[in-house]
Amino acid sequence: MTGYGMADYEDDKWRIHVEVKTLNSKFLDLVLKLPKQFSDKELEVRNLISDRLVRGKVSLTIEVNEKKFGQLPVAINKELFHAYVKEYITLAKEADLPVTDIFKLILQSPNVISNQTESVEGQADWHIVRKVVEQALDRCSEFREAEGASLYAKLQGNVQVLNDGLADIRVHEPNRKSRIRERIRGHFSDWLEENNFDQNRFEQELIYYFEKLDITEEIVRLETHLNYFELVLQSEQDQGKKLGFISQEIGREINTIGSKANDVVIQKIVIQMKDELEKIKEQMLNIL
Repeated sequence: MTGYGMADYEDDKWRIHVEVKTLNSKFLDLVLKLPKQFSDKELEVRNLISDRLVRGKVSLTIEVNEKKFGQLPVAINKELFHAYVKEYITLAKEADLPVTDIFKLILQSPNVISNQTESVEGQADWHIVRKVVEQALDRCSEFREAEGASLYAKLQGNVQVLNDGLADIRVHEPNRKSRIRERIRGHFSDWLEENNFDQNRFEQELIYYFEKLDITEEIVRLETHLNYFELVLQSEQDQGKKLGFISQEIGREINTIGSKANDVVIQKIVIQMKDELEKIKEQMLNIL
């Protein structure tokens, strides 16, 4: 979701610069810096951004500079200026004080000078500014698409590692069951010969024990989640949040397999799969 876009426009009168920066975020978080004469266009700019960028922390800056001023960029209230002159001179005479730096003092007085930021010409050129904004947003989208293509390849590699780990678990699962069975028989064979024990009850308990250790359902669900993750990953729609939810379900099944397996070989595979899943989760905010 990180991205950058910039666009410029220049003619005989105007110099326009627009810059867009985006970072990861679960929602669309906008920070806009607009010239004062275009402050009424904020909602329009927000709509332009939301249509193109969907999600992320977005910072957009618009700079509009007039190359040749047809009039001063400030307005001077002459009547108020002369009123201040008379008042300050009168006060100086009454207090028997010298009149020094009176010009500077008057210019700094309230409402004598005001910024001349809003002009008919500036408002009339909004359509030019809008086009520059659209160009910057399009370039930011292109940047994000290039980042997305690279991320897509990485995620495919991550999922392949998880699929390989699942395949290894399937290979080791029959051996795990055999080892558990032999271990239980070895532990209890001598004890059963020396004690009066209900064989049927013991077999029921053994079946219950094996069911608690069985990971067949977890393997099937994990395979389903991985297939669904790949399917959603190939979708052209904005599926970042859905991929995040699926990765949580994948993690839940991997954790359950690790806790129920009670086998060193499979637990090593599970640790590798957890490490790979963390790499996937780190990239979830990068996906729209």
